[in-house]
Amino acid sequence: MREHNSLINRLIQSDRGGAVLLALLGIAMVLVPLLNLAVPESSALHLSTYTMTLLGKYLTFALLALALDLVWGYCGILSLGHGAFFAFGGYAMGMYLMRQIGERGVYGNAELPDFMVFLNWQELPWYWFGFDQFWFAMLMVVLVPGVLAFVFGWLAFRSRVTGVYLSIMTQALTFALLLAFFRNEMGFGGNNGLTDFKDILGFDLQADSTRAGLFVASALALALAYLLSRFVVNSKFGRVIVALRDAESRARFIGYKV
Repeated sequence: MREHNSLINRLIQSDRGGAVLLALLGIAMVLVPLLNLAVPESSALHLSTYTMTLLGKYLTFALLALALDLVWGYCGILSLGHGAFFAFGGYAMGMYLMRQIGERGVYGNAELPDFMVFLNWQELPWYWFGFDQFWFAMLMVVLVPGVLAFVFGWLAFRSRVTGVYLSIMTQALTFALLLAFFRNEMGFGGNNGLTDFKDILGFDLQADSTRAGLFVASALALALAYLLSRFVVNSKFGRVIVALRDAESRARFIGYKV
């Protein structure tokens, strides 16, 4: 038991910053919604809904920063196009929210989003099918960016593209996707994007309680992503990728397929 406790203490000491991060997220998950929902607006301690929503956005962007730190800091791969994978996940959730509007849109079309009606689309594109279901949208949030990253990474690393050349390729990929999504013919809202969201899982997105729930969900997602990243870094695979970053030739001589 004494050895077990000493092991836990060593883990906490080795990741003191992570423990502080998780503690701050736990405090924020309780304190921010409480100050918004329970404290009256006349009080100096009241936290406005706008501020709570802005803090929630910061937490989601922290997910992007965490992913970039894992890829750049530990793998040594400078990706200038990580926003593309982040945006794909956001678009998947946005497509679900657009399907939830239904007849409450400006044009009252139960099947087509407003921008499709405005552009004279006659039917829903095949890649929008299934996004009326929350579980399908959540699956696509992970699957679509994951497949894109796998295909791009497999082609790049199989061709031994590294360093600044890989960074330029990731930037070019993001710019190409940006140009494609800005076209109205793609069916993703063009340069106006996806707008006028109404509700999620039946809860009004304009309600303070819904936004408080989304803040808590964002904080939980960031905490879980951090723990997952720590698990990857501390695993054998994580030690190998650090070795590839620091001494690729040595790792190759040991027998790893760098």
